[in-house]
Amino acid sequence: MTFIKKTLASSIAIAATAAMATTAQAEISDGEIRIGYLADMSGVYRDLAGPGGLEALRMAVEDFGGSVNGAPIQVFSADDRNSADVGANTVREWIDTRNVDMVAGLVASSVTIAVTRVLEENDSFGIVSASAASSITNEHCTPNHIHWVYDTYPLANGTAQAVVQQGGETWFMLTADYAFGHALEGDVTRVVEENGGEIIGRVRHPFPTDDFSSYILQAQGSGAQIIGLANAGADTVNAINTASQFGVVEAGQQLAGLLVFLNDVHAMGLEATQGLLLTTGWYWDMDDEAREWSERYYERVGRMPTMVQAGIYSSTYHYLQAVEATGSDDPQTVREYMMSQPIHDFFARNGQLREDGRMVHDMYLARVKSPEESEGEWDLYEILTTIPAAEAYRPLSESQCKLVQN
Repeated sequence: MTFIKKTLASSIAIAATAAMATTAQAEISDGEIRIGYLADMSGVYRDLAGPGGLEALRMAVEDFGGSVNGAPIQVFSADDRNSADVGANTVREWIDTRNVDMVAGLVASSVTIAVTRVLEENDSFGIVSASAASSITNEHCTPNHIHWVYDTYPLANGTAQAVVQQGGETWFMLTADYAFGHALEGDVTRVVEENGGEIIGRVRHPFPTDDFSSYILQAQGSGAQIIGLANAGADTVNAINTASQFGVVEAGQQLAGLLVFLNDVHAMGLEATQGLLLTTGWYWDMDDEAREWSERYYERVGRMPTMVQAGIYSSTYHYLQAVEATGSDDPQTVREYMMSQPIHDFFARNGQLREDGRMVHDMYLARVKSPEESEGEWDLYEILTTIPAAEAYRPLSESQCKLVQN
């Protein structure tokens, strides 16, 4: 039995489950819980979510016992190819022909925003675990989705603030030209300026991009102390590798990877990334609970999980608990119950789901270790400080979400 199951077995929530168990089967549509996993399975975001995220979801289903109150859990998946049209059409087909109860995964923010509109139009439900744009629970919020792992707001609060406070006052922004990149650039600009720094230049690149030469040259020519990378996945890796080839760091400029994943650091190696500051929602080696789950994951996948893959497990398990406790897969019933329950598992500390759909939890400022400090292939981060949940995320008082009563 897993840590989560043991912890919550004694909670009031599970006590409520027993009272509703006799009517649960009749209230679960079609007699099954159907989960569709939609993600980039073959492109630039494959490693941060992709097949590994699907495996994490399957682990959650298995750990839950494979059924909810006697209703079997069915899982299917699709590759969105980082296309908003492909993602929206896939989910529309799932709703029309497969009666999907919950859509999981969701990586590229442009895909996520398109999909959540489909979910709202059809009164279905989705849990966003891999997208970064803070607008997903701000101006693009809906009552039919929630956002679990991280977004651009705490990334900017953590990394940008730390860099400016260490003396990095002038910035050049290198930004992926779509919703996520724009949101991250905006949040970083806010934090830099609030802390006395200045954005002295910016350029936006297509998503995805293989050749960063011209963009790195523009960043070098700006004379900025910091080159902020408002991109992710293979784009971030390519940008950092190009900067290394052009001698950016040797010339006195510093890179700030504003959304860097464990798989990125692993791919580039500690020689290239040592000393890099980053903000993360979770790290596999942060404590005993995280290590226990990560080692099980490693046995199945052969690599340590990213925060996204851990978050997919956490969010799926919390969803299944809500279905079990309420005896229903109705989106609003499930969402309301999920909002009522504090979240504390191997992934989240001080977690709570707010009315805007944002799951807030503690975030962490980390530093990439040097090759000499590392004690193993996946020993990559040193956690420097905890950013409390209440400080990490956008306050509801600043929210543009239609669900928030300001």
